[in-house]
Amino acid sequence: MVFKKMLSAFGVGGPSVDTVLVNPNTRPGLSLDGQVNMRGGDSAATIEQVTISLVTRVEVESGAAEYAGLMEFHRMPVSGPFQLAPGQQLSLPFQLPVPWETPITDLYGQRLHGMTMGLRTELSVARAVDKGDLDQVAVHPLPVHERILEAMLRLGFRFKNADLERGYIQGVQQTLPFYQEIEFFASPQYAQSVNEVELTFVTNQYGVDVIVECDKRGGLFTGGHDSIGRFTVQHADADRVDWVAQVDGWLSQTISRYGQHGHGLGHPGYGQPGYGPGYGQGPGYGQPGYGPGYGQHGHGHGHHGRGAGVGGMVAAGALGVAGGLVAGEVLDEVFDDDGGDDGGFGFDEE
Repeated sequence: MVFKKMLSAFGVGGPSVDTVLVNPNTRPGLSLDGQVNMRGGDSAATIEQVTISLVTRVEVESGAAEYAGLMEFHRMPVSGPFQLAPGQQLSLPFQLPVPWETPITDLYGQRLHGMTMGLRTELSVARAVDKGDLDQVAVHPLPVHERILEAMLRLGFRFKNADLERGYIQGVQQTLPFYQEIEFFASPQYAQSVNEVELTFVTNQYGVDVIVECDKRGGLFTGGHDSIGRFTVQHADADRVDWVAQVDGWLSQTISRYGQHGHGLGHPGYGQPGYGPGYGQGPGYGQPGYGPGYGQHGHGHGHHGRGAGVGGMVAAGALGVAGGLVAGEVLDEVFDDDGGDDGGFGFDEE
């Protein structure tokens, strides 16, 4: 009996857990639905808590060094304490709200190169090794995100990479302890002015703050520098705006206003939103489906230390944030992301 207790303490013959998602595809502001399936081990176990959380890989700068770590950024309990009898099977349903600022991981049904996202399940077992499960999830863009990204491609920009930078952007109401940078190589018409362009979306239930960072080329007697623009759009404008002309205008403004650091920038017609409630409940905003053709319905790193980049806008002292961070590319190893043929768009093939 004592030997069995020792084995149980090391996780041998203990309970097991497996989380099943109804649909691993979601969007910011929606939810992930599923159930946590548990099976009792060789002996009765006291389960102290069952929790689920969203985890992702975040880039962290520490002095001159930079490393990637696994960060938990949204957590929810599924149950409190209970007893799990030997061999007992138990399923607990859940519905996890997806934060509005959750970064985009997939576009047109394919994974953006550089992005990882997972749903982690933790089964806390009294006097024994905790059990866990990790499931890959895909976060697809909201319609306004998709229109802006499509406009960049139609303007000739080529996707380069996407990553998450730990920190907060000054002047933007931000709830998560990191922000996403979606990087593009310059299009031919902008190639003489900029090297690269980065987009950051900070989303809420009403709309999106779009931060545009242009890595400007240097001249014969001048060095290169970054120029920042910040624009606010409404979700309701997704199908009302000529987004190619809109994004082209944003880029022109951003390039021309170097030195203003993006503070207080706004685009005509896109001031502080006065939105009505109820977004996200109407048709076209449901859970993404499976199969080919997804993305048609319902619609590198930051340049820190160069002065006017988004990295220069990160609030000093704001890096002591909630959420565990573990060095290493754990999600990449678990999900075995091998890249594959991306068709020239910089996607990771699933």
